[in-house]
Amino acid sequence: MIPHTDRLNAPDATSKKRSPLCGSNIEVDLNVADGKVSDFGQDVKACALGQAAASVIGANIIGCTYSELQQARDQLYAMLKSDAPFPDAPFDDLEVLLPAKEYKNRHASIMLCIDASLEAFENAQKNAATPEGAAK
Repeated sequence: MIPHTDRLNAPDATSKKRSPLCGSNIEVDLNVADGKVSDFGQDVKACALGQAAASVIGANIIGCTYSELQQARDQLYAMLKSDAPFPDAPFDDLEVLLPAKEYKNRHASIMLCIDASLEAFENAQKNAATPEGAAK
């Protein structure tokens, strides 16, 4: 079961990502408080590999900083593209996707959730820096 599949009513930011090769789509909403993800929602219409990645990300994203998400993203990418180890905790369950390393055409769908989450986090920080966002 994929966690946090309810969209947020008033997210700080939203990001949508699509894998053109397989058509997988993920849209994430998140709120940021004190530099950490405080709430998260996602709409996942993806292949089994994209769903698996979204499940691990969704189960572990609350409380993460931008740098922790960036590290997880970089480690996941390296795991898929080279002989790098799987990501550190709390995203170490992404290890289940290690066999997908051989299916390069599926790497984009695996990366969707973490990429969308990072983009939403960046947008939330930008929004908070504007007068309108600061008043929120």
